[in-house]
Amino acid sequence: MNEMDGFTLAEALREYNPAAAVIFMTAWPTTANAVDAVRCYGGLDYLEKPLDETRLLTSITEGVAWSKRRRAALNRLAQLTAREKQVLELLTAGMSNKVVAANLQISAKTVEDHRAAIMAKTGTNHISGLIALVRDASFGT
Repeated sequence: MNEMDGFTLAEALREYNPAAAVIFMTAWPTTANAVDAVRCYGGLDYLEKPLDETRLLTSITEGVAWSKRRRAALNRLAQLTAREKQVLELLTAGMSNKVVAANLQISAKTVEDHRAAIMAKTGTNHISGLIALVRDASFGT
């Protein structure tokens, strides 16, 4: 990769498609790069050359599944309004409706209405389902 390293490519790919699964492969592995690949650049795996074919195929299979989950979660969350996203962020951080209302300077009833709309739009029934949805939409697996 002449002008670009793998991390730069991963950033560009993630910007272009946030649901793309990234698997890093290198002939010069280091612990620091492995940690950065996963923590900073959202890599799903860090493989050393020469590649173990079985591990590569397993990584690809897991990457496809991860990508589908992330794409579906991002699509579900994309339906929310800006205010609903604010409410969702605070709810999934563990705040009660009252605390969310105080933080956003709105009534608790308005928070309840937003929460109901969030649940309907995302197809979830509980806060745990919202937390799982938000987790699937983020870098982690």
